[in-house]
Amino acid sequence: MKKADVIIVGSGLASLQLARHLSKDLNVIVLTKSFLKHSNSTYAQGGIAAAIGPSDTPYLHYLDTLEAGCHLNHPRAVMRLVQEAPALVEELIKDGCQFDTDDTGALLLGKEGAHNQRRIVHGGGDQTGKRIVEGLIQHLSFNISIYENQFVFELLIDDLGRCYGVKSKDQENCTHTFSAPYVVLSTGGCGQIYSFTSNADTITGDGMSLAYIAGAELADMEFIQFHPTLLYSNGETKGLITEAVRGEGAVLINETGERIMEHVHPLKDLAPRHIVAQNIYDYLRKGQSIYLDITSIKDFQKKFPTVTVLCKEHGIDLSKGLIPVAPGAHFAMGGIQTDSIGRTTVEGLYALGETACTGVHGANRLASNSLLEALIFGKRLAEYINCNSGKHIPIHKNKKNAMLLSPTLPEKELIQHFMMDRVGIVRSAQELTEQMEWLESFQLEKFHESRLDLLTVEQITRFFMMQTAWIVTASALEREESRGGHYRSDFPIERENWQKQQITLQRSLERRAFNEQIKS
Repeated sequence: MKKADVIIVGSGLASLQLARHLSKDLNVIVLTKSFLKHSNSTYAQGGIAAAIGPSDTPYLHYLDTLEAGCHLNHPRAVMRLVQEAPALVEELIKDGCQFDTDDTGALLLGKEGAHNQRRIVHGGGDQTGKRIVEGLIQHLSFNISIYENQFVFELLIDDLGRCYGVKSKDQENCTHTFSAPYVVLSTGGCGQIYSFTSNADTITGDGMSLAYIAGAELADMEFIQFHPTLLYSNGETKGLITEAVRGEGAVLINETGERIMEHVHPLKDLAPRHIVAQNIYDYLRKGQSIYLDITSIKDFQKKFPTVTVLCKEHGIDLSKGLIPVAPGAHFAMGGIQTDSIGRTTVEGLYALGETACTGVHGANRLASNSLLEALIFGKRLAEYINCNSGKHIPIHKNKKNAMLLSPTLPEKELIQHFMMDRVGIVRSAQELTEQMEWLESFQLEKFHESRLDLLTVEQITRFFMMQTAWIVTASALEREESRGGHYRSDFPIERENWQKQQITLQRSLERRAFNEQIKS
């Protein structure tokens, strides 16, 4: 067993920000499922939202965040986030991060969906995530050990319910054990449980499943943001077309050239993402193709190099000015319930980034608030750990059943197909119930106390996908209204009695519970 002061599972922006700000006196281990730079953060085309423009204020940023989140956000958490954002951008610049500027050296501020001000800071046009990740890696110090190709499949929980470490598998299927007073999950969201997604291929809901099995509370899992514009070619989504493209003037049109958002929302093509995604989805269901018309954007290839490469790789002729698009799973607003520091309901276990539910996103994330959240909370948790040096706790081991499993889990593609069809952009009680019955027919609970180390990485991955799919489906079935990233065709409007209700799930409580949503 390898011992450390802090174990970080994942290598995205939140993970690296935490590691970068931890004291050099601490022994830190970072475990990543593939390789260090392979994460949603690296591929993030959007920027960082911060109220630094002359006509902008944190309060206006706060109002836009609440509006996009359908007022299901935790107001105090949102206010702290937006107040800390300008100083965070200044800190990144001082650390050497190269953001886009105009001829005078002033930061170029972009505008994205649901923002009423230009407040998005970008780097390299649509390469913001990559620039920040590379900058943070350069600042990692000698006390941080990176273990690549380590698939964490189990949280070590003693019989007092405390987390004291993790188990992982390497490429040779060998099991490794790590222990620390602080175990931090930062494994990203769960986009790969859907067939259409912008997420990296490693984002299969691992952290959410790990936490649920360990008895941690999860919240808001019904709220999945479907990004309106993924490149759509040959019946498949191929990658993200950043919202900044619409921020620069691109518009959504149908096959006849009609602007499809013109009379749908006052912000038109920059309406909140769930509204745009649902409208595009309606056209696609009718057999119509939807395009981003980019003809109004000068120097498109210079402004959006990542999008340009993606389109060329898939045979899209940008000279025609049209990019075929479709919506796909992009971001999970919910996750492992945490407080303002990152503590979960399991002692010794912490969560950051998209894996966590901090309350800042509500029912629908405001564009470019995700990188902001990851950086703010990553630094915040580092400050807490630095001031509260942990000690290895005496382990009261809770021995697991050594039962052998003969998994009969479905193939990954079938899981993704059914989730997209039944728990996707438009949901109903009938389809959600069908999905619940299908998921529960595989008796997932048998895996909870079994020896997962006897399974392969591929088998465990499918189990985690199924477990996370169950959590999302159960939450979606429970919320009988439409709000943000959760749309029910049988309950198509927001209902007042759900305004302050948050769905939480915790394995130790068997099913689901309701909590008052307003928190400090």
